[in-house]
Formats: sequence, C-alpha cells, structure tokens
Amino acid sequence: MLVLKSIALFVLAALAEIGGAWLVWQGVREHRGWIWIGAGVIALGLYGFVATLQPDAHFGRILAAYGGIFVAGSLAWGMALDGYRPDRYDITGALLCLIGVAVIMYAPRG
Repeated sequence: MLVLKSIALFVLAALAEIGGAWLVWQGVREHRGWIWIGAGVIALGLYGFVATLQPDAHFGRILAAYGGIFVAGSLAWGMALDGYRPDRYDITGALLCLIGVAVIMYAPRG
C-alpha cells in the first residue's frame, strides 16, 4: 500500500511541477501573460509541498527518484499537450529512468 501511495504522490508531484513549468513557458514564450505565469508559480509551489508527503523520510532519495518520474512525465506531457513525438532513444532513456526510480525507491532494504 505504501508503494501505491508513493507512486500516486510522484504522479501528483509531476503534474504540479511539469504543469507549472509549462504554464510559465506558455506565459513567457507564448505571450499568454501574467495570469499563466502566476498559475505556474503556484503549481510549482504545490509540487514542493507534495514532495514532502512521500512516506520515505530521506530527501535525497525522494528527489533522486523523482528525477526519473520527471523525465518520463515530461515526455508524456509533451506528447499530450504539445504534439511531441519521442523517438526510440527518448523512450529508452525514459524507461531506464523509471527502472532507476524502482531501484532507488522500492528495492528491498535490510
């Protein structure tokens, strides 16, 4: 059950961070304005809060593992919202990152 909670929190954190960065990008690069930028800043702050809810108490482990979620989530976000089509190297890299997440977070420890 803790693994499912952890995965759900990683997904929520990714949505907040990637979504927040995307909103700032849209506000600045696509000239959508300050409301988009402000919403992005709020979402990025929410990401920081969600990360603290992970059941594991080790900051370094959480952020290291989250990096893999961020990589895969960023590619998925690009596909869903920007029409990006990852190539086989993007996909291979993302899968390697997710394997790293599994090893870092969920490998049995004594």
